[in-house]
Parts: sequence; C-alpha cells; structure tokens
Amino acid sequence: MLVTRHRNPTHTTRRFDLINEFFNALETQNSEEPREVFDFIPAVNTREGKDAYYIELDLPGIKKEDVEISVDKNILSIKGKREVKKEEEKDDYYRIESAYGTFSRSFTLPEKVDTENIKASGENGVVEITIPKLKVEKDTTKKIEIE
Repeated sequence: MLVTRHRNPTHTTRRFDLINEFFNALETQNSEEPREVFDFIPAVNTREGKDAYYIELDLPGIKKEDVEISVDKNILSIKGKREVKKEEEKDDYYRIESAYGTFSRSFTLPEKVDTENIKASGENGVVEITIPKLKVEKDTTKKIEIE
C-alpha cells in the first residue's frame, strides 16, 4: 500500500496571505491614488404589486444626475457614482476628506412587463423604480366558425 503524506493546508495558506499582504502594502505605498477610493453596492428591496414590480435602492447623498437607469434585452441596469467630500475648518487647521466610488446593479425582468413605461422617482436618498406589468387578458374561450 502506498502512503502519501499531505502538507498542512493552513501552513501553505498562511504563506500566500503573507505574500499578498506584502504586495498589497507595496501597491498602496507606490500608488498615487488616494486611499479613500472604494466601490459599494447599494441596498436593494424588491417587491411585486398587483399591477407592477417595484425596486427600491438606498442611495443616500447621491445626486440623480449621477445615476443611470437603462433597459436592454429585458435586463434593467442601474449604474452610478458617489462622491463624498467633507471639509472641516477650525482656527488652527483645515481638513478635507473625500471619498468616491461607483456601483452597478442588474436585474433580469420577467417576460410580461411593459419596458416602455418604466418610471423612476427619488426622495430622501431612496430611488424607487416602477416596472408595470403587461395587461394580460383573462383566458376566455372564443369559438371560431369554419367558413
């Protein structure tokens, strides 16, 4: 019987973690980008009503000009950017902190929606997208005469 000795996988993982930390430290030291760069994913709530589907996105502090909503081949895409700049000025110092990031969310729409009449509205940092359902006639039996 052949016996094979396996290395301790956590030992190898620790080595890679140390190497990754080293290279990440080099990148942040040599980078000219500010360290406050981040991407984020906004919180989303979805619900279905009698006549429409609703998507609500939490986008506090984001201007409506910085949000783009589009529909292409039954996929609803929401993209945007967030820029935050805090300035503080006191007697003996002046401090500016700024941060920015982008986001993108996509949703596959059901087949029977009216993509031509999708609407979006925003209030208090929450954007609500209304996706109307297509009016489907109830199953009615219709007799067809043979001529």
